Amino acid sequence: MFKQFAFLTLLFIGLLTNAQNVHNTLSLLPNYIKYKGENGDFRIAANGTTAKIIVDQDDWKGVIRATNDLADDVHKVTNVASPVVKDTKLSPGAIIVGTIGKSKLIDQLVANGKLNVDAVKNKWESFVIQTVGDNLIIAGSDKRGTIYGIYDVSEKIGVSPWYYWADAPVKKSTDLYVKAGRYVQESPKVKYRGIFINDESPSFSGWSAKHFGGINSKVYSHIFELLLRLKANYLWPAMWGNAFNEDDPMSPILADEYGIVMGTSHHEPMMRAQKEYTKRKDQIGAWDYVTNAENLKKFWTEGLQRNKNYDNIITMSMRGDGDVAMGKGDDAENIKTLKQVVADQREIIGKVYGKDPAEVPQLWAIFTEVQRYYDAGMNVPDDVTLLFCDNNWGYIRRTAPAKELKRKGGMGLYYHIDMNGGPWNDRWINTTTVPKLREQFSLAYKSGIDRIWIVNVGDLKPKEMPIDFIMRYAWNPDAISANQTSDYMQDWAASIFGKEHAAEIAEIVSKYSKYNLMRKPEVQDPNIFSFVNYHEAERVQKLWQDLAAKAEALEKKMPKQALDAYYQLVLYPAKASAGVAEIYLAAGRNNLYAKQGRVSANDYAERARELFELDKKLTARYNDSIAGGKWKNMMSDVHLGYQKWSMPRENTLPSLDMVTPLVSPSLGVAVEGSTDAWPGTEVKAELPQFDALDKQRYYIDVFNRGTGLLPFTAKANQPWIRLSTTKGKTAKEQRIYVDIDWKKAPADKSSGLIEINQGTTKVPIIINALKKTAPKSKDNYYGGYSGEFSIPANKFSANVPGNNSKWIVLPGLGRAEACMGIYPTTLPSSTPENAPRLEYNIFLPEAGAANVLLGILPTQDVNPGRGLRIAVSIDNGEPVIIDARKGYHDEFKEYTPENLSRSKVLKPLPEFGHNYALISRGKPRRTEVFDNQRWLNATLDVKTEGIHTLKVFMIDPEVVLERIIVNPNDKYPSYLGAPERNIITK
Repeated sequence: MFKQFAFLTLLFIGLLTNAQNVHNTLSLLPNYIKYKGENGDFRIAANGTTAKIIVDQDDWKGVIRATNDLADDVHKVTNVASPVVKDTKLSPGAIIVGTIGKSKLIDQLVANGKLNVDAVKNKWESFVIQTVGDNLIIAGSDKRGTIYGIYDVSEKIGVSPWYYWADAPVKKSTDLYVKAGRYVQESPKVKYRGIFINDESPSFSGWSAKHFGGINSKVYSHIFELLLRLKANYLWPAMWGNAFNEDDPMSPILADEYGIVMGTSHHEPMMRAQKEYTKRKDQIGAWDYVTNAENLKKFWTEGLQRNKNYDNIITMSMRGDGDVAMGKGDDAENIKTLKQVVADQREIIGKVYGKDPAEVPQLWAIFTEVQRYYDAGMNVPDDVTLLFCDNNWGYIRRTAPAKELKRKGGMGLYYHIDMNGGPWNDRWINTTTVPKLREQFSLAYKSGIDRIWIVNVGDLKPKEMPIDFIMRYAWNPDAISANQTSDYMQDWAASIFGKEHAAEIAEIVSKYSKYNLMRKPEVQDPNIFSFVNYHEAERVQKLWQDLAAKAEALEKKMPKQALDAYYQLVLYPAKASAGVAEIYLAAGRNNLYAKQGRVSANDYAERARELFELDKKLTARYNDSIAGGKWKNMMSDVHLGYQKWSMPRENTLPSLDMVTPLVSPSLGVAVEGSTDAWPGTEVKAELPQFDALDKQRYYIDVFNRGTGLLPFTAKANQPWIRLSTTKGKTAKEQRIYVDIDWKKAPADKSSGLIEINQGTTKVPIIINALKKTAPKSKDNYYGGYSGEFSIPANKFSANVPGNNSKWIVLPGLGRAEACMGIYPTTLPSSTPENAPRLEYNIFLPEAGAANVLLGILPTQDVNPGRGLRIAVSIDNGEPVIIDARKGYHDEFKEYTPENLSRSKVLKPLPEFGHNYALISRGKPRRTEVFDNQRWLNATLDVKTEGIHTLKVFMIDPEVVLERIIVNPNDKYPSYLGAPERNIITK
């Protein structure tokens, strides 16, 4: 009874949440802009005139500047600017802008009882927009609150936050009205929300140098404005050979005027950029606190004195020079040193600011090896924000530890959608999907990580879409559910390109990022996908080619004013990503075919070269043509030819092999399921097993190793073996499809031969067939007689809730249609008997051991003191509890015996388990990180052949299930696993 009540309660909460969130996912406020006015509506523009905007000249400089932006935005939309008047007197028909307590205009309205600001007064970054008589009031609780209110109007009248950074077209209109009413924006759920410009050479730095003379205040003013239009407030500036405060002293002044909170990166303490140290290194001495503490303290003191009057969050502690681990790697000594560093830095803060350092915002970045120090017991004062991090590839390393939930400084997250460094670069293009971002940031937020979200965005471009999502999501993560990620994509597309093609654009952008996440461009390799099993390489190639074709076709439907934005946000990332993926597929096929002696290998080499040239042209168009050359140099990252984690000097093709044809036609034969070729291979050619349940069709490739036309014949020795052709002539290759006439095939197991002939050259191919009746089942099931099969996690036959939790579908997450995750993720661990479970009907043709692989997202060891587990069973068998860290890639060397002995929470990693070919652990560029998939293996005892129920139980709530593979077959290896085999009985 309790289970049923709990489930109904969860269902009601879910329905209520969805009902409350039926809105445009880009904004928490309704769209109050109209194009035809009614009584009581406020007129912004009509009949060639526009409302003036009044702002108190004593309000914040940033508010006055944003007010001028609003006037210009009205001009962008209507071609008539709104005049800005600096005054303290109200005027009929005007827009009144101001900050509570800073604007006489607003305070006068409040005093006269015309404006109630109780809902926002003294709140963080809140605002109210309200029609009052014949005025429109924009009143903010503080400087940024007012600015956000101004830009809220700008966006709703048709000026995208991305009008500059992505050339998003302005939506023109002659008439603009605000619907009569009151619109209150509550404070953000995440206090500090911002980006880190990083890894900025060669692209961002080259672009800045070309257009602004360097990375200076002219560049940053555009970044500040973008952040404010996205209702963000925090920035870590570019630091690769750049010093924000010293390169251009106007930069920090403007940041403060605009209203941007400044910081420095995770390894640049006390508001000092690394470049500020490196250019003074001879005077300061070694970046070593043990031997050079006094000089470093002086250096840090000077930095704080320079910046103390600005709005900052101070990065505490230190790493080694150049963003590496300190010292000689002795954690105990480093912890001892860093404790002293923090104590001395706090003393400096107190002296410079003249107050208790607890009153000055600070953070401690728990990055890479620093996580080990924290796990070993190191900590910082309670008022310092603990900035936890991801694994550099977008999976958070920790949820909020329970002991820190009452921390005065709270907890934050440093997250990467761009990476330069270990485990590998991920820089060139967007490889992050909104469903993944939502799943990870929700996990962080729900656990209590909500003080700071800072995102490494690389060059900013071409990461526009994920930046947009994260900044909007950070305001209220409860407002976008897992079911609304596709809504966000369509709303985002519509906000830039209009509603007509929004669904198509959302699909293209969602798919190119999804396919890139399946295998990121910088870690591509010719040997990732199988060219002989399950048509895997062909299927992947078709996905990319179809996507590129759709993006190209849609460009022809775009209005002229949207073409530049379309190229940047849609066509270039889709088509260029498709080109890179196909280069590696063409190279892989070339390598295989050359090994087999096929003359067609040369065609694939030529295809790779064509695509390489296409990549150059696409890049040139981005850099030289769109927006009149505005983005010159911005697309300069090398992205082809990676041999190690770091960026190569130039784009290069993967290795290609050329085949010199024999002087006369010469027979070659290859079969599905094998990379070998005949004649020339000792093992006999054999196709995978056919069975009457799956009714497979396999292929034989007849190819030419020489010049001229190759005549051939194909003949089967059994009447039940069917061939798509029995003879032909080919200059290069011809594919013969083989299937079985099951009406003629004998019962049970049978064998036959196909013989391919060219003159006296004969190649026999073994055929094995199994004709058995389908098992009796009233329900659909997965499986069959031919070994390995897969099950998408969301295609369950039953979803049974637990006492206070359930499995939910996470649409769009992972490689395929959806994943399954737990709601809510804040639950304590469970036991199988009380846990929510997923059930899958499967057919197993034999009793005995069944090998099961659970494909999960590579969730990190987020709560190491508790563990990360999932359980699986067959029928009513005892559930096997699996340590979900099996296969965990220990990039930061946390789990060494020495670190384990020192840590208060870490537990040894489990044995990897069997290294199935599907996993390919140890092969080049094959880890759970690069694959974006971790495989957990278990062996289950099957009592009888027939229909069974496979059950998957939640043990810990953060595990996300994507796919299940049963009886993986190393004879037919692949990257994605065998396709699903779902037998429909109804």
